[in-house]
Amino acid sequence: MSIYLDHAASAPLRDSARVAWMAAATLTGNASSVHGAGQAARRLLEESRERIAAVLGCDPIEVVLTSGGTEGINLALKGLWWSKPDDRDAVVLPDGEHHASVDTVDWLRLRGARVRAVALDSVGHIPLDRFRTALNAPDPAALATALVANNEVGTVQDAAQLAASAAAADVPLHLDAVAAMGHLPVSFSTWRGDAPPGAGLVTLSISGHKVGAPVGTGAVVVSRHARIAALLHGGGQQRGLRSGTPDIAGAAALAVALEDAETERVSEQTRLAALGDRLLSGIRAAIPQAELLGDARDRLAGNVHVHLPGAMGETLLFLLDQEGISVSTGSACQAGVAEPSHVVLALGRDEAVARSVLRITLGRTTAPSDVDALIAALPLAYARATSAARPRGLGAAGVQPS
Repeated sequence: MSIYLDHAASAPLRDSARVAWMAAATLTGNASSVHGAGQAARRLLEESRERIAAVLGCDPIEVVLTSGGTEGINLALKGLWWSKPDDRDAVVLPDGEHHASVDTVDWLRLRGARVRAVALDSVGHIPLDRFRTALNAPDPAALATALVANNEVGTVQDAAQLAASAAAADVPLHLDAVAAMGHLPVSFSTWRGDAPPGAGLVTLSISGHKVGAPVGTGAVVVSRHARIAALLHGGGQQRGLRSGTPDIAGAAALAVALEDAETERVSEQTRLAALGDRLLSGIRAAIPQAELLGDARDRLAGNVHVHLPGAMGETLLFLLDQEGISVSTGSACQAGVAEPSHVVLALGRDEAVARSVLRITLGRTTAPSDVDALIAALPLAYARATSAARPRGLGAAGVQPS
């Protein structure tokens, strides 16, 4: 038995993306070459860019193809930092952001950035009043970043209001839409609105493998009005923001995957929400002390992030994996290091809670039988995990026998 319930880590490759990927990979030619083969490659590259832009709600010239979300976030945050005004040195960083943003901002901190943290509320929302204060006080920030939807607990933010707040403060904003893509309507132009040049929403990152494109594909939308520096130099491709020979096959596969994800988005989210409710009800019936973390309603469909008291998350993960069921304890981007979830800590919970969580994320290949299999397997895994966590010599109630 093999049941995959970790779609937030990586979604299975779509057949349509695989076909587009392999077909484009047979082309010979560099898109920067002027001969016929090169121009054929160029046409496919630009057609793919146009299709990606149509899904993301931006102009094709604003799409910068990358190797994934981490590169896009690095380009956005470092590029904005390097092009900032000299009199600004603060970076607005909400708590509980993805490690790609947290670690990039830590790198900027070593280079003079002052970090203005924004505390989350108890279910993972970024309070707009706190965000606006951080943008403005005591002086305008150099840049800000925020998740559209939290990649661990699934809480959805008000992206339009975050962007409007940044525009009003004359601060450039990056939105990390990696977890949101394929689950929520994403429109760069709508969220940017009529923001002044260089302020408000100016960059937005996505990752291909979250929507069924190949690993190693992605894009960052960079407003044509953004003031941003490049990370890579040598050739001047992609507006000079990402030099190097473009991955045409990856671009073609990403375009197809994004289109398919958007086409099925509404119906699929309805289906996943129902499956998520079924899963949560089953968990609560079997383990009444189980607690859903994140916003119960304003969350990504199919995200079931639960606190299971008394059981180490990594122990549960291992026991379920032995039964052929793949789940997660949090972000898959921490190099396999077992540590308490920084997102759960950002909700105001303690380390014990942060170490006793499971993130179960459903996707387009999830069937009702997969959900039922997890519901059936979890009680025994939980009993074994809580028993393993109990100090030796203590009884079932956690007390020393008389």
